[in-house]
Amino acid sequence: MWSESVGGDRKGHGQKERRVRALLKDPVGFAPVADTIAQHFLLSTEQINWLSLVYFVVSIPSGVVAIWVLDSVGLRWATVLGAWLNFAGSMLRALPCMVVGIQDPFAFLMGGQSLCALAQPLIIFSPAKLAALWFPEHQRATANMIGTMCELRGVGADANPLGVLAANVLSPALVKKEDDIALMMGIYIIPAGLACLLASMCLWESVPPTPPSAGAACSTSETFLDGLKLLARNKAYVILAVCFGGGVGIFSSFSALLEQVLCVNGYSDEFAGLCGALFIVFGILGALVLGLYVDRTKRFTEAVKVGFCLASVVCVAFALVSQLRGQTVALAAICSLLGFFGFSVAPIATELVVECTFPVGEAAAAGLVFVMGQAQGALIMVLLTALAVRRAEPSFSTCREGQDPLDWKVPMLLMAGLSTVFSCCLVLSFHTPYRRLQAEARAGRSIQDRCPEADRAPLLADRP
Repeated sequence: MWSESVGGDRKGHGQKERRVRALLKDPVGFAPVADTIAQHFLLSTEQINWLSLVYFVVSIPSGVVAIWVLDSVGLRWATVLGAWLNFAGSMLRALPCMVVGIQDPFAFLMGGQSLCALAQPLIIFSPAKLAALWFPEHQRATANMIGTMCELRGVGADANPLGVLAANVLSPALVKKEDDIALMMGIYIIPAGLACLLASMCLWESVPPTPPSAGAACSTSETFLDGLKLLARNKAYVILAVCFGGGVGIFSSFSALLEQVLCVNGYSDEFAGLCGALFIVFGILGALVLGLYVDRTKRFTEAVKVGFCLASVVCVAFALVSQLRGQTVALAAICSLLGFFGFSVAPIATELVVECTFPVGEAAAAGLVFVMGQAQGALIMVLLTALAVRRAEPSFSTCREGQDPLDWKVPMLLMAGLSTVFSCCLVLSFHTPYRRLQAEARAGRSIQDRCPEADRAPLLADRP
């Protein structure tokens, strides 16, 4: 029975620096206080940038290893390994603040960041597998949503919005002067240490004693290499991976460029921060609503397609309204809707990935989509920042001193166009059976056929 992210030379350098920073999704809250950290540790701009860039560089190759660990070694050991890597990285990163006389603080900072970067894929790839192995079919979408939205590690905007929101709020609030950097580093050790303790002491099994569904019983029935081959030959998966990965790249670009786009037209940094917060908060609310809906109806494809289309419409609205002045209410509403319709689709799309690739392991199917999303995000960011041209600073610009205002009209229209293309491609080309649900239905019928009539009643009573 199945249980339950002033002179000519100076301006050019400032523009280049900002473009580099736009490419970096700082996962640990360094970006909001980057200037203070650089001054405290006597670091160059390039060194500060590398502290964030290392996450992006490491995530793609380490992502493949993380997929193998999750699907072959198991969820428990992947979680424990990720927690210890993150805790060790947090400690190593904080050493220059705690030990006097360190000659090369950058080496410790970089080493700590690298260890945390290795832990990143082990965490962000796990919600789909956790939902599949530990929850019955009528709770999987909600469980995936909670796992995806509540990873409080801050390893990437597309993966864990609460972590990014917390890091970007805490860092500037904690660091008012150089001496506060040690406090920030110390505080960030606390959740890493707590997660490490909980993972080591409280996680004993990778799977529950009794599989909650037939799909859980058959999870990772394909070997790692055979699963990759099946994914490459699965047309529906390739289409979903390209479109969903493109969506991840677009939303990452939106989060990274939001302040730069708005300051040119007189919007303050505080307002840009408010828009970013609304984007995340409404994304979480939308994910909650959508997760509950899909758990009841099993309309994965319809939910993802409708969400993508509505998000594309809102993306076009943002591209147009963001070029106008005095539209604070409209922009706040647009950012809220963009999160509600677009950001909320991520957990459901992850579940859809698993449905269309069963019996390939959940970590392989979902993890490769996120790896592809990061690669596409990098390409989109390079393209958008390359198309942004410097213009004479208008009198109403609120861009920070040394931050040259750019003309973002063409890049924003391109972003809206890409969003529309990905949505149309998904709606017109993506069709798939729900392989996992079908397998579970067949298994359920088989059990009923084998059970005596007297034993069938409690079995049916447990079904959702």
